[in-house]
Amino acid sequence: MRALFKIGRAGVVLAVAVALMVVVGARASAPEPGSAADPLVSRSYVDEQVGLRIIVLEPGQVLECAAGTEIILRTGQAVAVGSAAGGLSDVTEGRDVADGERISANHLLIVPRSDGRGLRAITRVIVMVRGAADVR
Repeated sequence: MRALFKIGRAGVVLAVAVALMVVVGARASAPEPGSAADPLVSRSYVDEQVGLRIIVLEPGQVLECAAGTEIILRTGQAVAVGSAAGGLSDVTEGRDVADGERISANHLLIVPRSDGRGLRAITRVIVMVRGAADVR
């Protein structure tokens, strides 16, 4: 009986040792944070995708936005830049702002597609932007 007990205890010790080796081996093969296998994103990328930015446009400049970008005109006058598929979604009024139509201040606009839509500054404007946008 004692012999069986010693064999059973040895089996448990062996099983625990094997389990520890598996865990240590798995941790050793995990990619290093920030390496090519587990990349970190840059702050500018996060700010562009998630953060709220203030952008100043001079007369004639165009803010071209990617799909899902949110825009709020704070000061100045601007018109919508649309495409053949439509304009900008004015969430505040619940309507489409057509190409060339003046944008109302303090209205939340969402760009529905990445097809060149955005806004064109008539005067110097300040806009709040969340999402990807380029000044042209």
